[in-house]
Amino acid sequence: MSAEVPPDPARFTLDTNILVYCIDSAAGVRREMARQVVEAAVRRDCRLTVQAISEFYAAATRKGMMPRSEAAAQASDWLDLFPTLAASPSAVRTALITAAGGRAAYWDALLLATAAEGGCSAVLTEDMADGATLDGVRVVNPFGSKGHLTSTAAEILGLSV
Repeated sequence: MSAEVPPDPARFTLDTNILVYCIDSAAGVRREMARQVVEAAVRRDCRLTVQAISEFYAAATRKGMMPRSEAAAQASDWLDLFPTLAASPSAVRTALITAAGGRAAYWDALLLATAAEGGCSAVLTEDMADGATLDGVRVVNPFGSKGHLTSTAAEILGLSV
């Protein structure tokens, strides 16, 4: 069983969708917003999960957004830029219980359990219920209306809206 790091109010993680939007030419304004999120996250206490980086590679190549070699290079760059968190057996068990209980989809539950073990207080994503909290990790949708980040995401990222 791994030791859980106490939550740090400044530490957060990014979900796969943010990473995918960075390279998705069809994402419109979300592409620019996602790039802004990642650029700001590099300067903050952001940890990427190995899961999110791996899912990025799978989505980018499966959907034909970029060649495998470019997707691998981008994933490798993020591994260099961000400290990473890997799912522990304890996080997998927590995710299984959460998913079996119907509280979240398995992959979302695993991301949140891994983030919780790594001391993250928030995950930036649009794929889960904004404002929900699971395993002590708050879900924050960074995408506001009219191409602006939400005020909560901007605060996490140290940006003004």
